[in-house]
Amino acid sequence: MTERAQTPIIDCHHHVWAPTAETHPWLAPGANIPFRYGDYSAIKRDYRPEDYDRDASGFDVVGHVTMEGEWDPVDPVGETRWIAEVFARRPDYRAHVARAFLDRGDIGDQLAGHAEFLFVRGIRHKPTSAPSAAAIEIGAPGSLSDPNWQRGYRRLADHGLHFELQAPWWHIDELLELRAAVPETPVVINHMFMPGDRDPATLRGWREAITRAATDTGLTIKISGMGLPSQLWRLDDHRALIDHVLERFGPDRCMVASNFPVDRLTGSFATIIGGYQDALSDLTPAERAAVFHDTAARVYRLNTPLVAEGA
Repeated sequence: MTERAQTPIIDCHHHVWAPTAETHPWLAPGANIPFRYGDYSAIKRDYRPEDYDRDASGFDVVGHVTMEGEWDPVDPVGETRWIAEVFARRPDYRAHVARAFLDRGDIGDQLAGHAEFLFVRGIRHKPTSAPSAAAIEIGAPGSLSDPNWQRGYRRLADHGLHFELQAPWWHIDELLELRAAVPETPVVINHMFMPGDRDPATLRGWREAITRAATDTGLTIKISGMGLPSQLWRLDDHRALIDHVLERFGPDRCMVASNFPVDRLTGSFATIIGGYQDALSDLTPAERAAVFHDTAARVYRLNTPLVAEGA
């Protein structure tokens, strides 16, 4: 067995889905939304645990945290009910991040519905994002600084749920102000705070945002989702960014994730997760264990027993 296969991994961010036009409108055959990796037609198909198992063959994936897949907004709890059927067949699938619309009037019912399933640990509702730092409008509807959106966000703590943030790094000021106003709700930053392209000016801004974010101990971050549009995944494109995140956040607040099947658009599981393993090869065994396993186990409370209603 190779050294890579011996590394226990909790994949803390991947999807499972069986899309139809009714459940996942964006994955319907004729759909074509703006997508950060460009053409995404290759993922408009079922992606079930057995598909993941084939992709991850040769790696010691010991636990799974599934991420919401933009289910039909008419029934956001419908996805959690479907995920419960998946979890019932796979005991290694232990936690889920659900979708709830924080700025809707029925947010209380949405959160209560998700909370009936004890495997739901967090909520993701992608906030409205500006196309650049210069275009940020404080209080824009659906944004991190929208008072209506924040009212829903404040209700997460009532159910013991954390928040998963997917937004570009230039929203750092809004994030830190939100954290100061609602410190009781931990936040997991998805996809390295979305660094975007690799030109020097962009990376300077991203590095500053990462440095500022790391000062808030209530934030953790995922090393994931780093692909570039229309390019195959290469560690050389990402190594310096991974190093910066690790230096600022430390292994105990970083966790690796595949973001499959989405990131399969940029490379194989072996290329991407193997690349992360290569990038982290200089860490101590305890530090590697933190990034690949222990941080996710703590953040998603994977040692918490599940009862029948959430199994």
